[in-house]
Amino acid sequence: MTARQDAGTDALVPVELLDFLPCATPVAWVEWALDNEELLLIDHAQCEKKAASTAMSLMYRYVDQHELLVRMSQLAREEILHFEQVVKIMRERGIVYRHLSASRYADGLRQLVRTEDPERLVDILIVGALIEARSCERFACLIPHLDSELARFYRSLVKSEGRHFEDYLMLARQLSVSDIDVRIEEFRAREKELVTQKDVAFRFHSGVPA
Repeated sequence: MTARQDAGTDALVPVELLDFLPCATPVAWVEWALDNEELLLIDHAQCEKKAASTAMSLMYRYVDQHELLVRMSQLAREEILHFEQVVKIMRERGIVYRHLSASRYADGLRQLVRTEDPERLVDILIVGALIEARSCERFACLIPHLDSELARFYRSLVKSEGRHFEDYLMLARQLSVSDIDVRIEEFRAREKELVTQKDVAFRFHSGVPA
């Protein structure tokens, strides 16, 4: 199964993004998410906050990269806005925001990141592209099954997450000094493992239920 086999997803998400992902989100994850709307929203809020933090960290570390500074500044502002929007929806639904343990997804991808720059930065940007692409695809997968308010909100996020994917991938290609496509394939293979393997706890980026 490829990420483009869901006609509904294909209509919402850019073709380039779907082609970038190694596989579609399993139907079992979608069903798991619908059975755990409270956890879905709480972890979604945490993901938005982490995304803003990652962008800010890159801005602090790589002050000599003008294009990166501009793109990450814009991304951080958008992610914080999304965080505020998710928290507002949670409050309206009587959901208390609380800490959740992280899924193994992001850490599993970061285990492949090299330790020295410029390779380290390129790898971090590839990871960012995959996370944003998967988030966008999962929003699209959920939309047909959600109530009108949440579906409308997630539909608004598909466009921004798709743009974030494009920014990360553009920067990675711009800053790479070697064959980035080979490196991307290594991360794609790991990403496929992470979203198709079994998980005990539901999270926005978890695999399928054990």
